[in-house]
Amino acid sequence: MWPPMNQTKLLFLVFCSLACSCTNYEKQPGKSVFRYNEAANITTLDPAFAKDQTIIWATNQLYNGLVQLNDRMEVLPAVAKSWTISESGQDYIFHLRTDVFFHDSPAFPGAKGRRVVAGDFVFSFLRIIDPKVASPGAWLFNNIRRAAEHEAFEALNDSTFTIHLAEPFPPFLRLLSMQYCSVVPREAIAFYGVDFRRNPVGTGPFRFKMWQEGVKLVLLKNQNYFETENGERLPFLDAVSVTFVPDKQSAFLEFIKGNLDLMSGLDPTYKDELLTKAGALQPKYVSKINLLTQPYLNTEYLGFMVDQAVPGMKGRIPVKEVRMAINLAFDRRKMIRYLRNNIGIPGCQGITPKGLPSFDSTHVFYDYDPERARQLLASAGYPEGAGLPAITLTSTSDYLDICKYIQHQVSAIGIDLKIEVNPPAAVKEMKSEAKLPFFRASWIADYPDAENYLSMFYSKNFCPKGPNYTHFSNPGFDLLYEKSMSETDDSTRFSYYRQMEEIMMDEAPVVILYYDQVLRFVQKNIRGIGNNPMNLLTLKHVKKSM
Repeated sequence: MWPPMNQTKLLFLVFCSLACSCTNYEKQPGKSVFRYNEAANITTLDPAFAKDQTIIWATNQLYNGLVQLNDRMEVLPAVAKSWTISESGQDYIFHLRTDVFFHDSPAFPGAKGRRVVAGDFVFSFLRIIDPKVASPGAWLFNNIRRAAEHEAFEALNDSTFTIHLAEPFPPFLRLLSMQYCSVVPREAIAFYGVDFRRNPVGTGPFRFKMWQEGVKLVLLKNQNYFETENGERLPFLDAVSVTFVPDKQSAFLEFIKGNLDLMSGLDPTYKDELLTKAGALQPKYVSKINLLTQPYLNTEYLGFMVDQAVPGMKGRIPVKEVRMAINLAFDRRKMIRYLRNNIGIPGCQGITPKGLPSFDSTHVFYDYDPERARQLLASAGYPEGAGLPAITLTSTSDYLDICKYIQHQVSAIGIDLKIEVNPPAAVKEMKSEAKLPFFRASWIADYPDAENYLSMFYSKNFCPKGPNYTHFSNPGFDLLYEKSMSETDDSTRFSYYRQMEEIMMDEAPVVILYYDQVLRFVQKNIRGIGNNPMNLLTLKHVKKSM
C-alpha cells in the first residue's frame, strides 16, 4: 500500500497536472495563451452577479458595457461611442456604436451573433433590478426615476439609449463602468435560463470555450471584436486559460517555473521569498519577472460602533478621546515596513485612499504621537489608562499579526486591547448587523470616486440597510454629502469631500491602518497588461512573445 500523501504535495501535483493539461486548441503551435490561477473558485459567468474579483476578472473579458475605465480611471467609450448629460444632471443620452455584435451562440438563429441595439441595454438593466433575478448589483439603479420604472431606461431608436435619474449623481458614469452593467442578449437568457451562468454570451474581446467548475476556464479570441489599437483589431492574445487551485504556494511555484503568466497579490507564505523588506523584488528574481505596483483603491481600517442606542453597545464604546488616542498610539510606518514588506501606504490621512483625485496627501489627521495619546487619555479621565475598561477588537486570522502589533503598541500608553478572532463570514455578518463594538474591516472601491468611501458615514446609510457600519451621524457631514451629490464641478465637489472627511476624522469613528497597493508579478514575455487602482484585469491589450 502506498504511504499517504500530505495535502500540500497532493495539491501541487494536481496543479502541475492542470497546468500541463490543455485543450487541443491551446496545444496548437504559435497560439498565444495567457494563463493565470484563481485560488478562490468562481461561481458564475453571468455579469449580473459579478460581485467579487474572481467573477469581475472573468466577465471583464467576456462582456462590454456602455463605458469603460482606462488605467488612469478615466471614463472612455465602449459600446456607447458618445453621450450627453442634461443640465439637471438627471438625464443621460448614449449614442451606440453600430458595429458591436454578440458572440456566436446556439441561442441565435443560425447560431450567428447579432448586432447590439439600444433595446439590449433596456433589457439588461431591467434584468439587474428585477427582484426575481436578485442581482447584487441592483443598488446601482436605486436612483432611477421610480414613478415609471420601465421609462427610466429608454431606447429612442436602435442606436440611442437614455437613462433618467431621480436625482443628480455625479459619479454615475463611473458606476456604469462596473461589470454589472454589461449588455447581455435576451435570446441567450431565454435559451439557457439559469444555465446562462455557465454559458455566457457577451460582446467582449474573448468568447467562452469551456469551463470545468473548480478546475479550469478557457476563453478564446473574439475574431469579430469591435475595438482596435493602432489600426490592429483587438485582442492580441489567442486564448485565456484560468486554473482554480486553492493552494497559493503551489501557484507560486508554477509561476516561478513559468507555467503561469501572472500572479496577483502577495501571500504571507512567499512574501519574503519574493520581496525585500523595502518592498523591491529580491535580486535573484529581477532578471526573471516584472513587478507592477501602484496604489489600490482599498482602505484597511478599524471601525468603532459609535451608536450607543444600538442594543448591547451602551458602555462598550470608547469615548472620542480614547478613539483618538488609539489612532495616535501605534506607528503605521513600522507596521507597513516590518509586517507588509513596505507594501501599502501608512493610513495617516482619511478614509479616501491614494489613487483618487480628491486624496489630500498634505493633510495628516493621525500619525504616531504617543505623548499626545497619553494627554487624550488623561483628558478623558483615564490617566495612563487607569480605570479604562478593556477594549475588544474583532478580526479574522489573516490580520492577526497587525492586530497584535497594535495591541502591543497601545499597551504602552495603558490601553488594554483584547483580540477576538472569528471566521471571515462571521465577522462580516456581525459587522453588517451592528453587533461589533470594535472591528477590523476594509473598503475596496466599487467605482473610482471618493463618494463611495464617504457614503459609509452618511446617516441614512446605517447598516444593515447601508454601508455605515459605525453608525456615524453628523448633521454637518450629511449636509455636505447632499450638496456634493448635486455638484457637477469636480473641484467644488472635491472641496466638499475634504470638508466631510475632516468632520468625520475629528470624531474618530475609524482608525485608518493603511491604503493598500496593487501588486502584479508578470513574466518577462508579457507586454501591455497595464495596472490600475481598481485592480481590474484587462487582457485585450496584452501581447505575449513566444
